[in-house]
Order: sequence, then C-alpha cells, then structure tokens
Amino acid sequence: MAEVELSAGTIEYEDTGTDGPVVVLLHGVAMNGSLWRHVVADLRSGFRCVVPNLPLGGHRRPMRPDADLSILGVARLVEEFLDRLDLRDVTLVMNDWGGPQTLVAEGRDQRIGRLVITSCEAFDNYPPGLPGSNLLAAARLPGGLNGAFGLLKLKPMRRLPMTWGRMSKRPVPHDVMDDWFHPLWTSKEIRRDLRKYVLSVPPKAELLAWSERLRDFDRPALVAWAAEDKVMPPEHGRRLAELLPHGELVEIADSYTLIPEDQPQRLAGHIREFLLKRPAGAG
Repeated sequence: MAEVELSAGTIEYEDTGTDGPVVVLLHGVAMNGSLWRHVVADLRSGFRCVVPNLPLGGHRRPMRPDADLSILGVARLVEEFLDRLDLRDVTLVMNDWGGPQTLVAEGRDQRIGRLVITSCEAFDNYPPGLPGSNLLAAARLPGGLNGAFGLLKLKPMRRLPMTWGRMSKRPVPHDVMDDWFHPLWTSKEIRRDLRKYVLSVPPKAELLAWSERLRDFDRPALVAWAAEDKVMPPEHGRRLAELLPHGELVEIADSYTLIPEDQPQRLAGHIREFLLKRPAGAG
C-alpha cells in the first residue's frame, strides 16, 4: 500500500492508478479499505479508485497522541488527504461512516465533484443503532474497547445483533474481519485512537445541522441505501435524497448496512451508471 503523511499521522491507502475519473471510497469504524475490495475490482477498469485506511480502528499506523480524531477531525483528514494527493473533481463514496457529510457542512468540499452516500450515519443516528450504542458503552469504560474487541476473537460473537450481526446480511469472511480487528487486538494506541472518535459525538442539534447543510451541495449526488438496513434506517436514505438538490435515490434489496459486502456488484453497477450519467457540473 502507498502512504501519505498528514497532520495527524501516516495514512495508508490503495490507489489503482488507472485512467478515468477519480473515485475515493471511505469505510467505517473498526474496518479498513478492504471493505471495498469487490467494488474496486468492478470499477477499476474505467475509474481510478483511491481507498484510504482511515484512523477509525482498523488502521495499522497509530496517529499522533495529540491528533484530533473527532468526527470533524477525521473528516478534515479526508479533505487533507484529497489535497495532499491533489485529487480533483472527486466522487466521494461513503459507507457506514457518515462523517464526510460534514465536509459539505463546513464548506470544505471544493475538490468533491459528486457524492455517493450509501447506508451510513445520518441526521442524529450517531452512534448508529445497537452496534453503535454497544461500542459507545465499551469506550466509556476503562479497558472497555480491549474487552469488547477481544470477544470478537470468538467467531460466533461476530454475528450477534450487538456486534456485527446487523451490519451485513451475510457473514463477512473471517480472514477479512481478522484483518480489520487485528490492530485493535494488538495496539493500545489504536484503541486510544478509536476511543477518541467514539467519544466525540456532538449534541443532537449539531448533528441535525450537519445534515441540513446538504441542501447547499449543488453537484450530483447518489443515495444508495440498503432496503433491509437494521442499523441505518431506510427512511434516512429517502430524507437525504430529498435534501440534496441534485440527489437521486436507489434502494438495494437483500442487503444490510455493508452493501459493499452484501451486494457489491449491484452497488458498483449503480455507481458506474451514476458517474456515466451525471458528470460533474451536471445539475
């Protein structure tokens, strides 16, 4: 993997380096860019896919002790990442983690030509659902994250509703999950980084204001939501599509939140169709 030095620390990323429009794909908490492996395999023939490993618990390189890893802080690292790689007219794709929406709210979206918002945190659904509440409870306890993720070494624990059972309709392969969780199993600094993020949720009014600012995003946007999502309410997908001035909605059947795991080919197809139909600047 390639590396780039940002203000918070070293970020690893995959870059297919292929010709075509740039698509930057962002993952959620306690995972890494491998979430997008099947989607990237589909899109790489026509698009340059760039996939950073964000400091959300699945990263292998701890951030600096004083790094701002709040929701806003990690979102600003995405902006810094785009700047450092000089990526322009980017299609920014997010799944599970909704923080990138704050780039619009803060007016930090100049390099973004299009948004693709797939099932993720939105409105006041931070932390999201039962898995998010469980993670927050663990983060509040001394040693709680170590204990919570230590239990996930036991494979049956991974399919419980309070852990990952509601995140994907089909089990994520164990070798993939082992790779996601290994940094949290082995590094207290990685657990420190994740704890900073999990405890950073602002008041409800601020969360709702972030979503409201999506009305200002005057470029093409696709909302692709899992029709059977049990963590990110399908109603949120419909509301987001209505907020975005040039938003369109597709609902993807037979999937929970992690659409890149449950329905990667369908999701890649929707992204490809959207990019070919809605070039940047098309209203």
